[in-house]
Amino acid sequence: ASFHAASTMKVPVMMEVYRQAREGRLKLDEPVPVKNEFKSIADGSVFSVSPTDDSEQTLYKKIGGTETVRELLRLMITESSNLATNIIIERVTAARVMDLMHSSGARDMKVLRGVEDGKAFERGLNNTTTARDLLILLRAIAEGSAVSRKASREMTDVLLAQKFNEGIPAGVPAGTRVAHKTGSITKINHDAGIVFLPGRRKPYVLVVLVRGLAEEERAHKLIADISRLVYENVIKTQSRER
Repeated sequence: ASFHAASTMKVPVMMEVYRQAREGRLKLDEPVPVKNEFKSIADGSVFSVSPTDDSEQTLYKKIGGTETVRELLRLMITESSNLATNIIIERVTAARVMDLMHSSGARDMKVLRGVEDGKAFERGLNNTTTARDLLILLRAIAEGSAVSRKASREMTDVLLAQKFNEGIPAGVPAGTRVAHKTGSITKINHDAGIVFLPGRRKPYVLVVLVRGLAEEERAHKLIADISRLVYENVIKTQSRER
Protein backbone atom coordinates (compact mmCIF):
# COMPACT_ATOMS: atom_id res chain seq x y z
CA ALA A 1 0.00 0.00 0.00
CA SER A 2 1.17 3.51 -0.80
CA PHE A 3 1.06 6.24 1.85
CA HIS A 4 1.76 9.95 1.93
CA ALA A 5 5.44 9.87 2.87
CA ALA A 6 5.39 12.93 5.15
CA SER A 7 8.90 13.45 6.53
CA THR A 8 10.09 9.88 5.94
CA MET A 9 11.08 11.09 2.46
CA LYS A 10 13.94 12.91 4.12
CA VAL A 11 15.80 9.58 4.40
CA PRO A 12 16.38 9.17 0.64
CA VAL A 13 17.16 12.90 0.41
CA MET A 14 19.92 12.34 2.98
CA MET A 15 21.18 9.36 0.99
CA GLU A 16 21.35 11.45 -2.17
CA VAL A 17 23.35 14.13 -0.36
CA TYR A 18 25.94 11.51 0.56
CA ARG A 19 25.93 10.10 -2.96
CA GLN A 20 26.62 13.53 -4.42
CA ALA A 21 29.33 14.12 -1.84
CA ARG A 22 31.01 10.88 -2.92
CA GLU A 23 30.73 11.89 -6.58
CA GLY A 24 32.20 15.32 -5.87
CA ARG A 25 29.03 17.22 -6.79
CA LEU A 26 28.99 18.84 -3.35
CA LYS A 27 30.95 18.94 -0.13
CA LEU A 28 29.30 18.26 3.21
CA ASP A 29 31.05 21.26 4.76
CA GLU A 30 30.34 23.69 1.92
CA PRO A 31 28.20 26.72 2.80
CA VAL A 32 24.74 26.94 1.27
CA PRO A 33 22.62 30.12 1.21
CA VAL A 34 19.74 29.99 3.68
CA LYS A 35 16.59 31.33 2.06
CA ASN A 36 12.87 30.84 2.33
CA GLU A 37 11.73 31.16 -1.25
CA PHE A 38 11.06 28.07 -3.32
CA LYS A 39 9.38 27.34 -6.64
CA SER A 40 6.23 25.21 -6.73
CA ILE A 41 6.48 22.17 -8.98
CA ALA A 42 2.86 22.86 -9.95
CA ASP A 43 3.33 26.16 -11.75
CA GLY A 44 6.70 27.63 -10.82
CA SER A 45 5.19 30.21 -8.48
CA VAL A 46 7.15 31.16 -5.37
CA PHE A 47 6.16 29.89 -1.93
CA SER A 48 7.69 29.97 1.53
CA VAL A 49 7.80 27.54 4.44
CA SER A 50 5.89 28.63 7.54
CA PRO A 51 7.99 28.81 10.73
CA THR A 52 4.89 28.14 12.83
CA ASP A 53 4.34 24.82 11.05
CA ASP A 54 8.00 23.81 11.29
CA SER A 55 9.38 21.67 14.10
CA GLU A 56 12.70 23.54 13.99
CA GLN A 57 12.97 27.31 14.41
CA THR A 58 16.62 28.32 14.65
CA LEU A 59 17.39 28.06 10.93
CA TYR A 60 14.96 30.88 10.15
CA LYS A 61 17.25 33.26 12.05
CA LYS A 62 19.97 32.50 9.49
CA ILE A 63 17.96 33.53 6.42
CA GLY A 64 20.19 35.74 4.31
CA GLY A 65 23.29 33.98 5.59
CA THR A 66 24.67 30.50 5.00
CA GLU A 67 24.78 27.09 6.64
CA THR A 68 26.77 23.97 5.80
CA VAL A 69 25.22 21.04 3.99
CA ARG A 70 26.15 18.85 6.97
CA GLU A 71 24.26 21.03 9.45
CA LEU A 72 21.24 21.36 7.14
CA LEU A 73 21.23 17.57 6.88
CA ARG A 74 21.34 17.20 10.66
CA LEU A 75 18.45 19.62 11.12
CA MET A 76 16.45 17.91 8.36
CA ILE A 77 16.72 14.49 10.02
CA THR A 78 17.04 15.00 13.76
CA GLU A 79 14.61 17.91 14.10
CA SER A 80 12.72 17.36 10.83
CA SER A 81 13.35 20.94 9.69
CA ASN A 82 11.15 21.71 6.70
CA LEU A 83 13.21 24.74 5.76
CA ALA A 84 16.43 22.72 5.73
CA THR A 85 14.69 20.04 3.67
CA ASN A 86 13.62 22.43 0.95
CA ILE A 87 17.05 24.05 0.77
CA ILE A 88 18.70 20.63 0.42
CA ILE A 89 16.21 19.33 -2.15
CA GLU A 90 16.76 22.42 -4.26
CA ARG A 91 20.50 21.73 -4.07
CA VAL A 92 20.44 18.01 -4.93
CA THR A 93 17.14 17.96 -6.95
CA ALA A 94 14.18 15.64 -6.47
CA ALA A 95 14.93 13.96 -9.82
CA ARG A 96 18.29 12.73 -8.56
CA VAL A 97 16.70 11.51 -5.32
CA MET A 98 14.24 9.49 -7.42
CA ASP A 99 17.11 8.10 -9.47
CA LEU A 100 18.87 6.99 -6.30
CA MET A 101 15.75 5.27 -4.97
CA HIS A 102 15.12 3.41 -8.20
CA SER A 103 18.73 2.25 -8.42
CA SER A 104 18.44 1.08 -4.79
CA GLY A 105 15.35 -1.00 -5.55
CA ALA A 106 12.89 1.36 -3.85
CA ARG A 107 10.81 1.68 -7.00
CA ASP A 108 7.44 2.64 -5.54
CA MET A 109 8.60 5.59 -3.45
CA LYS A 110 8.13 9.03 -4.97
CA VAL A 111 9.96 12.19 -3.96
CA LEU A 112 8.57 14.83 -6.28
CA ARG A 113 9.13 17.95 -4.22
CA GLY A 114 10.00 19.61 -0.96
CA VAL A 115 7.47 20.33 1.76
CA GLU A 116 4.63 22.85 2.06
CA ASP A 117 4.20 23.24 -1.69
CA GLY A 118 0.48 23.99 -1.37
CA LYS A 119 -0.29 24.22 -5.08
CA ALA A 120 1.36 20.87 -5.74
CA PHE A 121 -0.59 19.35 -2.85
CA GLU A 122 -3.87 20.63 -4.34
CA ARG A 123 -3.00 18.93 -7.62
CA GLY A 124 -2.17 15.65 -5.93
CA LEU A 125 1.56 15.97 -6.58
CA ASN A 126 2.71 14.41 -3.33
CA ASN A 127 5.65 12.45 -1.99
CA THR A 128 4.57 8.87 -1.38
CA THR A 129 6.10 5.70 0.01
CA THR A 130 5.45 2.09 0.85
CA ALA A 131 6.74 0.31 3.94
CA ARG A 132 8.81 -1.96 1.71
CA ASP A 133 10.61 0.94 0.04
CA LEU A 134 11.62 2.52 3.33
CA LEU A 135 12.74 -0.90 4.55
CA ILE A 136 14.95 -1.33 1.47
CA LEU A 137 16.65 2.03 2.06
CA LEU A 138 17.16 1.54 5.79
CA ARG A 139 18.41 -2.01 5.32
CA ALA A 140 21.04 -0.68 2.90
CA ILE A 141 22.16 1.82 5.55
CA ALA A 142 22.19 -0.91 8.23
CA GLU A 143 24.23 -3.24 6.01
CA GLY A 144 26.70 -0.50 5.09
CA SER A 145 25.84 -0.62 1.40
CA ALA A 146 24.09 2.77 1.11
CA VAL A 147 26.54 4.87 -0.95
CA SER A 148 29.56 3.53 0.97
CA ARG A 149 30.34 1.91 4.31
CA LYS A 150 31.58 5.24 5.69
CA ALA A 151 28.52 7.12 4.42
CA SER A 152 26.21 4.45 5.85
CA ARG A 153 27.90 4.78 9.23
CA GLU A 154 27.56 8.57 9.18
CA MET A 155 23.90 8.37 8.13
CA THR A 156 23.27 5.92 10.96
CA ASP A 157 24.79 8.38 13.43
CA VAL A 158 22.52 11.16 12.14
CA LEU A 159 19.45 8.92 12.45
CA LEU A 160 20.50 7.87 15.97
CA ALA A 161 20.33 11.54 17.03
CA GLN A 162 16.61 11.73 16.21
CA LYS A 163 14.75 14.04 18.63
CA PHE A 164 11.25 12.58 18.14
CA ASN A 165 11.16 9.26 19.95
CA GLU A 166 7.50 8.60 20.76
CA GLY A 167 7.15 5.76 18.23
CA ILE A 168 9.53 2.83 17.69
CA PRO A 169 11.95 3.80 20.53
CA ALA A 170 9.07 3.98 23.02
CA GLY A 171 8.35 0.29 22.47
CA VAL A 172 11.84 -1.05 23.14
CA PRO A 173 13.83 -1.22 26.39
CA ALA A 174 15.37 2.04 27.60
CA GLY A 175 18.86 2.50 26.23
CA THR A 176 18.17 0.58 23.03
CA ARG A 177 19.71 2.41 20.10
CA VAL A 178 17.24 3.23 17.32
CA ALA A 179 18.37 5.00 14.14
CA HIS A 180 15.10 6.27 12.76
CA LYS A 181 13.04 8.91 10.99
CA THR A 182 9.49 9.88 11.81
CA GLY A 183 6.92 11.55 9.60
CA SER A 184 3.62 13.17 10.48
CA ILE A 185 0.95 15.35 8.94
CA THR A 186 -2.80 15.39 9.57
CA LYS A 187 -3.97 11.80 10.20
CA ILE A 188 -0.58 10.46 9.09
CA ASN A 189 2.05 9.17 11.51
CA HIS A 190 5.03 7.07 10.46
CA ASP A 191 8.21 5.77 12.01
CA ALA A 192 10.92 3.85 10.21
CA GLY A 193 14.21 2.77 11.69
CA ILE A 194 17.04 0.40 12.46
CA VAL A 195 16.84 -1.17 15.92
CA PHE A 196 20.16 -2.25 17.41
CA LEU A 197 20.02 -5.23 19.74
CA PRO A 198 22.22 -6.01 22.75
CA GLY A 199 25.29 -8.20 22.44
CA ARG A 200 26.21 -9.56 19.04
CA ARG A 201 22.67 -9.89 17.81
CA LYS A 202 21.94 -8.51 14.36
CA PRO A 203 19.94 -5.27 14.16
CA TYR A 204 16.58 -5.28 12.42
CA VAL A 205 14.62 -2.74 10.41
CA LEU A 206 11.05 -1.84 11.32
CA VAL A 207 8.74 0.42 9.33
CA VAL A 208 5.30 1.35 10.66
CA LEU A 209 3.08 3.57 8.51
CA VAL A 210 -0.17 4.77 10.09
CA ARG A 211 -3.00 6.74 8.52
CA GLY A 212 -6.52 7.59 9.63
CA LEU A 213 -5.87 8.34 13.30
CA ALA A 214 -6.55 12.00 14.04
CA GLU A 215 -5.04 11.83 17.54
CA GLU A 216 -1.27 11.78 17.33
CA GLU A 217 -0.93 10.17 20.76
CA ARG A 218 -3.00 7.17 19.66
CA ALA A 219 -0.82 6.75 16.59
CA HIS A 220 2.34 6.96 18.69
CA LYS A 221 1.00 4.34 21.08
CA LEU A 222 0.08 2.04 18.19
CA ILE A 223 3.57 2.33 16.71
CA ALA A 224 5.17 1.78 20.13
CA ASP A 225 2.97 -1.29 20.76
CA ILE A 226 3.93 -2.80 17.41
CA SER A 227 7.57 -1.97 18.11
CA ARG A 228 7.43 -3.76 21.46
CA LEU A 229 5.86 -6.89 19.97
CA VAL A 230 8.41 -7.02 17.16
CA TYR A 231 11.33 -6.47 19.55
CA GLU A 232 10.17 -9.25 21.87
CA ASN A 233 9.64 -11.63 18.97
CA VAL A 234 13.03 -10.89 17.38
CA ILE A 235 14.82 -11.40 20.71
CA LYS A 236 13.04 -14.75 21.22
CA THR A 237 13.73 -15.90 17.67
CA GLN A 238 17.40 -14.95 17.75
CA SER A 239 17.81 -16.55 21.19
CA ARG A 240 16.44 -19.85 19.86
CA GLU A 241 18.77 -19.72 16.86
CA ARG A 242 21.92 -19.18 18.91
